Amino acid sequence: MTKTQLPNFHIRDIPIYGDTLLAPMDGYSDWPFRSICRALGSAMSYTEFVKVEKILSRSKEPAKRLYYEEAERPVTFQIYGDDPDLILKAALIVEKWKPDIIDINMGCPAKSIADRGAGVGMMPSPLKIARTFRMLVKSLKVPVTGKIRLGWDKNKNYKLIARIIEQEGGSLVAVHGRTKEQRYAGNADWDAIAEVKSIVRIPVTGSGDVRSVVDIQKMKAHTNCDAVMIGRGAIANPWIFAGYDREEVPVELVKETIHEHLQKSIQFYGEEDGQRLFRKYAVQYLLLKTLDRNARKEILKERPSGEFLEMLNQVYALTAN
Repeated sequence: MTKTQLPNFHIRDIPIYGDTLLAPMDGYSDWPFRSICRALGSAMSYTEFVKVEKILSRSKEPAKRLYYEEAERPVTFQIYGDDPDLILKAALIVEKWKPDIIDINMGCPAKSIADRGAGVGMMPSPLKIARTFRMLVKSLKVPVTGKIRLGWDKNKNYKLIARIIEQEGGSLVAVHGRTKEQRYAGNADWDAIAEVKSIVRIPVTGSGDVRSVVDIQKMKAHTNCDAVMIGRGAIANPWIFAGYDREEVPVELVKETIHEHLQKSIQFYGEEDGQRLFRKYAVQYLLLKTLDRNARKEILKERPSGEFLEMLNQVYALTAN
């Protein structure tokens, strides 16, 4: 996307060129995968989320999760917690690492997080959310945004929370069209995303059940959202950001992406960990659900990276026919 074109929308004063974004995903939206999606056309980068207590403990983990390169900008750091004061302290620390935006995760449904009042566990506490955004917006120089679900259960409060985010100075709200209880089951409620878009003036991104290029256009038309956030649908098909459905991706582009991703993973994590962590992407990239058990086990076997690449090429040759 060239800067001579008009931006699709702004997050406060930050222009966003494009209308598809890679969603922040724990264990997936690390720097190697994120940078590939950004190069393919994702309009900005969201990091994996980081627990505020980890930041305050001076653990090495946050620096790894929040690593980015200049080419990824605009970059959003996503953090989570259940205590507004600790969230503020952590945000002030990571703001020094020069993100463009800081996002508060209020959408993660994982039991270990939500049941402790963080992630979507914040949504039953609108006053806590209001205080969090009020303090962050007042204290930080960068825009503050929030990612939410429809609520904890059938008693949905997404419209209230979206209004609070806007009223307290938030610059964008991302909405996943399911509740905590639904997790990823059933259909995402795009009508709810449309409702949020109709009641706030800040940008709204929609998320849920976007698996194809047509789905992107359908969600935009249905919800009028400013951008579409793609999570699980991008893991097997990062090329969706370049306008391809998985079956349309040229063979050479698949091979090129596989090689680039593995090299970046090894560069970032080291030979052993880089290869190990890349395997879950390889299984997705090569659509290995169509392979038998023994073939899939070959993908997961440890081997030097050169042998690993050769094996991937052989497997791809089989699956491409």
